[in-house]
Amino acid sequence: MKDLLVDCDPGHDDAMALLLALASDRVALEAVTTVAGNQTIEKTTRNACRVLTLADRTDVPVARGMGAPLVRDQVTAGWVHGESGLDGADLPEPETEPIERHAVETIAQTAAESGALHIAPVGPLTNVAVALRKHPDIVEDIERIVLMGGTTEDGNITPAAEFNVFADPEAAKVVFEADVDVTMVGLNVTREARLDRDHVARIREMESAITTVVADLLTYFLDVYETSFEWDGVPIHDACAVAEIVEPGVLDTEHTFATVETKGDLTYGRTVADVRGVSDDWPNVEAPNANVAVDIDRDRFVEMLLDAFETYR
Repeated sequence: MKDLLVDCDPGHDDAMALLLALASDRVALEAVTTVAGNQTIEKTTRNACRVLTLADRTDVPVARGMGAPLVRDQVTAGWVHGESGLDGADLPEPETEPIERHAVETIAQTAAESGALHIAPVGPLTNVAVALRKHPDIVEDIERIVLMGGTTEDGNITPAAEFNVFADPEAAKVVFEADVDVTMVGLNVTREARLDRDHVARIREMESAITTVVADLLTYFLDVYETSFEWDGVPIHDACAVAEIVEPGVLDTEHTFATVETKGDLTYGRTVADVRGVSDDWPNVEAPNANVAVDIDRDRFVEMLLDAFETYR
């Protein structure tokens, strides 16, 4: 069984990622760390505690993390996730409180205790970047980082940038440049990982307190995406990162060079991944430093989510 830490900013798709991790018998969720992103740090931390309360897993420690980016001004995504960060459902009041230890120290300590920790950062990368800078030796105790962020195509928060990376580009650059196994799961893949209203109806038919909340959250999320993007279905971005840790191979990846633009006016926060498919002797080819997701087995991903929700009946 793999040791897993989820660093998150709940967030509707963060909630699905947490529930997927908690339902799996292939990973042990050792800790949840929170970061400002989809909403403020106060709200994302509260939401993580609410999701764990919903799943009756208040044994999993929650550590509050960074409330602001390293350099840039803070941005949030209330227009997507609502004022609370988890609008659309009646979640329980939290029956757990964040531990006293900061998220950065929790990442370092959990890695040291594991010796082979898998980390799924599914929000801005501030906590992970600070942990890598403050405790550089933890790379020896990190098996893999599978992050949801970036894109090889168009962005969502700007034409060039994906939200999680745009929210703290300097932190993302630190993570990509670290001497650690990094997999980038970007919008180019997660946009295909959609649940539609038929899927939500199936979840609602499971008729448990948890799946009712899941269905309500997804209905809200669907409404936002149909209004804003006119999409048939809603992408469950963050769960893709957890799915790849639970079941490696659900994503197709290319081992290549990836970094983040931190200076451009129009391209600030853009992930630059070399997926040109050229040989190493081609001009301007940098040494590979990341695994970049280029495709997803959507049917398997959806099946994994539905199977996970079934466990909460």
